[in-house]
Amino acid sequence: MVTVIVATTTDPASINPATALLAMPGWLPGPSLFRDIISFTNRNVRLLQHNKSIVEEDDLDRRWEEATGEAVDEVIFFSKHTAVSNRPALTVHPIGVPHLREGDVPPQGGRPGWAAPPDPRIGPWLRLLKIIAQSHNLVPEFEITLEGTHHGPITTKPTMFLEIGSTDEYWKRQDAAQVIALLVWKGLGLGGGDEVGKWGRENDNNKVLLGIGGGHYAPRHMDVVIKGSVWVGHLLSGYSLPMEDPSQSKVNGNTEGIGGTWRESIKVAFEATKSAFPGGEVMAHLDHKSLKSWQKNAITAFLGEQNIKIGKPNDFI
Repeated sequence: MVTVIVATTTDPASINPATALLAMPGWLPGPSLFRDIISFTNRNVRLLQHNKSIVEEDDLDRRWEEATGEAVDEVIFFSKHTAVSNRPALTVHPIGVPHLREGDVPPQGGRPGWAAPPDPRIGPWLRLLKIIAQSHNLVPEFEITLEGTHHGPITTKPTMFLEIGSTDEYWKRQDAAQVIALLVWKGLGLGGGDEVGKWGRENDNNKVLLGIGGGHYAPRHMDVVIKGSVWVGHLLSGYSLPMEDPSQSKVNGNTEGIGGTWRESIKVAFEATKSAFPGGEVMAHLDHKSLKSWQKNAITAFLGEQNIKIGKPNDFI
C-alpha cells in the first residue's frame, strides 16, 4: 500500500511544501507514467507533481494503481487556501460536493453528489500540525484550523487537503511550507518514527466525528477535535446542507416537506466516513447554535431514521 501526495507547480502553496519535503532524505526519481506528471518515491510514499490546477487531475489514485500495480492507501494534496478575511492559516480538510444535484457544475472540481472517504489522519494531523506550527513560531500569526468538506478533484481513496492561506504573501512563505513538509514527514514516519493517525493502529478511541452545521471553519467541531483524540470524518457546513424553508415544514420531526439536498448530503457524507473507518463508531456532532429550530428538528429526525447516533462533545472523548 502506498500514500500518494499530489502537488502542482502552478501554486506556490503547493509546490513549496513539495520541494521542502523532497529536500529531506530518501527520495528517488519515480516512473514517468503520465503526460506532464513527474513522480518521486520514498519508501511507501509517492509524490506526484503536475502543472494544472490542483482540483483538475481526477482519479489519480485509480490511475496510479492501474499504471503501477501498487495499491493506493490514501491521497494527500498540497494547496493554497483563499479567504475573504485574508487571514494567514494552515488548514486541513476532507473533500467532496455531496450537496450538489446531478447536472450541477461543481465550481472547483469533483462530481455532484460525491464525497471522497475522509483520510483518517485528518484529526491526528490537525493536532500534530498545531504542535509543529507552534514550535516554528507560526502561532498565533497563523490560524490552525479544519475546513468544511468542499471541492475536488475526484478520488475514491481516503483523501485530505493540506493548505496554506490566505494571500500570495503567505502562499509563498517558506516557513509555512516547511511546517507542512514536516507534518507529512513526521506523520508518515518517513524519518523512522511511528506514523501518526493510521487507523487500525491508534484506534483505542474508535469515535469518529461527522460534523453537521456551522461555518466553513467548523469552530464548534474544532473545539472537540483539537482538545481530544477523536477521529474526524466529513464536515458538512451550512452551505453543504441546502434546506428549503416552506412554512408548513416547521413542525417537529416533519422532514417530508423540507426540500433541498440536505438528506442526500448527510447520507453520502456518512457512508463515505464509515468506509474510511471500518469498525469505527461514526457519530454526528451538530453545531446547534448555527441551526434554526426547524432545521435542527428535521436533521435530528432524519439522523434517527438513518440510525446515525448524535453525540455530545463529551461523547467523543
